[in-house]
Amino acid sequence: MGIELAVRPYRRRFAQPLHTAHGLWGWRAGLLIRLLDRRGRVGYGEVAPIPWFGSETVAASLAFCSAQGGEWRGGEVPDALPATQFGLESALADLTGEIAGKEPAISAICGLLPAGPSVLGIAPQRLAQGHRTLKWKIGVGAITDEIRWLEQLVEDLPRSTQLRLDANGGLSLAQTEQWLAACDRLNNNPQLATVEYLEQPLPPDQLEAMRALGERYKTAIALDESVATVAQLEACWSEGWRGVFVVKPAIAGSPQRLQAFCQQHQPRLVFSSAFETAIGRRAALAIAARCSPCPAPALGFGTQGWFDDDWDTLTPADLWDRL
Repeated sequence: MGIELAVRPYRRRFAQPLHTAHGLWGWRAGLLIRLLDRRGRVGYGEVAPIPWFGSETVAASLAFCSAQGGEWRGGEVPDALPATQFGLESALADLTGEIAGKEPAISAICGLLPAGPSVLGIAPQRLAQGHRTLKWKIGVGAITDEIRWLEQLVEDLPRSTQLRLDANGGLSLAQTEQWLAACDRLNNNPQLATVEYLEQPLPPDQLEAMRALGERYKTAIALDESVATVAQLEACWSEGWRGVFVVKPAIAGSPQRLQAFCQQHQPRLVFSSAFETAIGRRAALAIAARCSPCPAPALGFGTQGWFDDDWDTLTPADLWDRL
């Protein structure tokens, strides 16, 4: 007999729609998973897919879970369902007591900034909250405006602040060079805040172009959409990428496979949220604690408070009961 498997869909609304290079993101949808064994132990997991980022859909995950007939026997989850792999493995790890609930200090978490000129007013608020690294979405407005706002931002912020610029693969080659040139110029001034890296400037199929740009400019380039899953992470490593990898555990696939890759290769990883609930967040942070390099870069988990609900304050059991 397997472990009892129950699934509940959820939808939660962002307090303000997120502006990305893929358009506005207004609602977050996913699945919560509960496993219950014969000893009465309970484990919670989450499937939080982002289809436009390379994962499966909620419907595909729900169809797979429903096909299990209410029991989980530990069978293989197809690689085409990476968020489902994460959710089921995480629920099983929670059931066996392998997931700690420790939340990192806010100084170890990268704060998120809104796209557009409001970044200039929000950035000081994030620093006041305790963040020391900030992430800003670019490629949403006119490039001349965004670079001008960046110039103002690095001048206004303490020089110990680090900035991450995330383009979501939405820039052209010429725009990427324009951004990298601007970042190099600003980073040459020790009196200004620093741009840590430019994240995924080009689409995933332009890995060679990003590698060439990484050799021409001093500002680091980080891959994100290019390495949405562990399989893609392994492929980019095999193709010679040795720069920064931004990994979202909730959509990357099997946590065990991810941990094995990290132990074997010790890549330069930055772990990031997929805007999952507290259930997925706890499991993703547990993976980050096991796999982050030392010293660990700021974690991209500054997502609490971005939704129009109180779910971040609930325990896994309370959240399950809320649905």
